Amino acid sequence: MIKKIDITNPKLAEEVLNIQLPSYMVEAKLIHFYEIPPLKDTVDTLQQSGETFYGYYLNEELSGVISIKVEKGVIDIHRLMVHPTHFRKGISKMLLEFIEKNEEDIETIIVSTGSKNTPAINFYEKNGFSITGETNVTERLAVTSFKKKIKY
Repeated sequence: MIKKIDITNPKLAEEVLNIQLPSYMVEAKLIHFYEIPPLKDTVDTLQQSGETFYGYYLNEELSGVISIKVEKGVIDIHRLMVHPTHFRKGISKMLLEFIEKNEEDIETIIVSTGSKNTPAINFYEKNGFSITGETNVTERLAVTSFKKKIKY
C-alpha cells in the first residue's frame, strides 16, 4: 500500500531516514562516492526539505519512499529509495507509477542519479525516461539527469 507520509512528524521522518541511509549507502558504494547529500540528512533536514513524501508499506512496514516537488506541471523526484532488504520487489516502479497517476496536471517528470549508478540508470530508461545531460559535480562525482513526458 502507498500512502502520503507526514514528514513533519518526527517519528515518520525517522522511519524515512531509516530507509534512506541504507538505500543511499548502496548507491554510494556503487558510485564510489560517500559524500552524497542523502547520507548527510537528519530527521530535521528531512522535515525542512519542502518535499512531499509517499511511502510504500509492506505488511505495515515502510519499505520504500519517493519524495517530490511539483511546480508548473513538472514533478521533480528528489528521492526514490527502497530498503536494501526489499530490493528487486518492484517497489520503485510502484512508487513511480503512483506519482505519475496521482499528481494532477503533470506534463513532465525529472530526476537525476549518480552517473555510475547503473541499476538506477537502467531503471529510469526502462520506465520511459530519456537522458537529458550529465553534470560533473566534483572531479569524483557526475550526475545524469533524466526527463519523461507524460501524455494526458
